[in-house]
Amino acid sequence: MKEQKFPPGWDSARVQKLIAHYDSLDEESQMAEDEAAWEMPGQTAVVVPVEFLPTIREMLAHKAPG
Repeated sequence: MKEQKFPPGWDSARVQKLIAHYDSLDEESQMAEDEAAWEMPGQTAVVVPVEFLPTIREMLAHKAPG
């Protein structure tokens, strides 16, 4: 089994807590969270072809603060 790697400040317990949060939301609450994300200042969303994701993730990993 491959060892899990987490970003700084994250661990298995934090991931499980996040999963539990989203599993507990009803459909209306999920939609509200999705819609609120589009309004977050300093954030953006971009639609890209799936095949570009590995390259984009690698670029972000090199640029990420930390």
